[in-house]
Amino acid sequence: MAAVALAVGVVAGATLARPVPGPVLAALAVGLVRWRRPVALVLLAAALASTWGAAAHRGLAPAPAGRHHGWVTLLTDPSPVASGVQVEVRLGRRHVEAWARGGASGSLRARLSGEQVLVTGRLRPLTDPGAWQVARHLSGRLEIDVVEGWRPGTPPVQAANRLHRLLARGAADLPDDTRALFLGFVLGDDRGRSELVTDDFRGAGLMHLLAVSGQNVAFVLALFAPALRRLGLRSRFVATLALLAFFALLTRFEPSVLRATAMAAIATLAATRGREATSLRVLSLAVAGLVLVDPLLVVSVGFRLSVAASLGIVALAGPLERALPGPRPLAEALSVGLGAQLGVAPVLLSTFGDLPVVAPAANLLAVPAAGPLTTWGMTAGLLAGAVPAVADLVHLPTRLLVGWVAGVARVAVGVPLGQLGATELVAAVAGGGAVTVGRRRHRSALVAGGVVLLVGALVLPGLVLRLGTPPPHGRPADGADLWRGGGRVVLVLSGRVDEGDLLAGLRTAGVARLDLVVCRSDSGALAPVVADLRRRYGAPIVVAPDGSPVPGAVAPPDGTRVGLGDVGLVVREVDGGLEVHPDAAGGGGGGSV
Repeated sequence: MAAVALAVGVVAGATLARPVPGPVLAALAVGLVRWRRPVALVLLAAALASTWGAAAHRGLAPAPAGRHHGWVTLLTDPSPVASGVQVEVRLGRRHVEAWARGGASGSLRARLSGEQVLVTGRLRPLTDPGAWQVARHLSGRLEIDVVEGWRPGTPPVQAANRLHRLLARGAADLPDDTRALFLGFVLGDDRGRSELVTDDFRGAGLMHLLAVSGQNVAFVLALFAPALRRLGLRSRFVATLALLAFFALLTRFEPSVLRATAMAAIATLAATRGREATSLRVLSLAVAGLVLVDPLLVVSVGFRLSVAASLGIVALAGPLERALPGPRPLAEALSVGLGAQLGVAPVLLSTFGDLPVVAPAANLLAVPAAGPLTTWGMTAGLLAGAVPAVADLVHLPTRLLVGWVAGVARVAVGVPLGQLGATELVAAVAGGGAVTVGRRRHRSALVAGGVVLLVGALVLPGLVLRLGTPPPHGRPADGADLWRGGGRVVLVLSGRVDEGDLLAGLRTAGVARLDLVVCRSDSGALAPVVADLRRRYGAPIVVAPDGSPVPGAVAPPDGTRVGLGDVGLVVREVDGGLEVHPDAAGGGGGGSV
């Protein structure tokens, strides 16, 4: 338990982020040397984490505004966005988010993390950074006007990027979503993934599969195990650490990667020294060490989710497996998924407000394919990149496995079970605990009560969605209005709407179909949004101003009415666009839908 207390103390100190006076730190250090008690180590580590956390926050002082010309180092892979390219860069000792448009974005698209580029642009401070920007140490925004040249980076960076490009080249002929998911499973690369696929995985509770985790690390170590076993004990340890560091570099040092590689390094150290280390102890030491190195990790949602999932598996998978009935392989698979879901539930509820009821079932179906996909992808993917002539053949299993997992996500997100809130989650956990205790002690009343609680918690959200009367008007996202009534569902879109927020908002609102989509402007930005709405909801009627680039859209007659029960909508042409207003149902006008 000392390791757990150490991790809790370090996380608490980094969260507090207040400087501790030097004399106090010195006194704690002397106390540790003199008494060598775990409590002294915990107090000193917490004080150091708090002090270093305060220093890390001071380092986020807004960057000075002005022109910039010079070399910057890419900290992430450039990611295409609607307006160009976005990337995080190191500028001197600062981390800033950089944006490039036009010709500059074209020059950045081929570059990768760790490479250096010579740029000219405008640097501005981040006046109100969000939590994700704080976690990434970002303190400014660089608008890149010109990219004048590039350098390949250090030798390890060059080696990692060669492998990265090799895997991407081997997957070049895969369909866009399949390729993006493949690179996500293998490298944790989330570029190129459509908003629709991302929402499918989020709504099914499968996003963790697209983050590099301990499973990827275990495969890499297993792949190199024959060579490592030929080395002496100390040489094997050093080589393993080097391999883990290179894998972290290859997968871009994402929070889940840091957690997984740190745990693997600590487990390797324990094995080298002939000491037994439990999974809980390894996880606790990894968390404490990482947060001491980077106190701002406590702000990262990705880090919290990764640690929570690991803690759920470590603490709950074993008891759940013993309690679950049925064949042992099935119970083992289900227990791991349930343990991870229960572990991340507090983080998801506090961050996003709810979690999908369908997640355990979706994980049970998808996780068995994720392991082989990662294993096959790392090996066959390199072969496909090295020998493009055989890429289609070797990636046939890739297509099948990715298709299965993506299909599970797509079907699961459409199952109308709803979302678990805090109350339903507590009821589900209480019901599951009652069933477990009752089965062990043969108390039928306890089992019956637990079943009622469990089933009620899991079924009630879906029943509310299906049987409840939804409000006639809602706003699933900024720039979007949802109207329901008379058995019809109408979505009205402005010129700009965040597709990810829109899909999530419609899913949370329990929308199962769309009858009509109204595009108020002729903005081309709505074309991909409408295309994904059609992929999820079938083929709703789409109306837009005359000349709209949205495929399949028709221009409605001025004054078109849409019947929605007691309240209807009227669509009018205004200054080349469409305006939608609630109106009494019925009546004449320019037509009806």
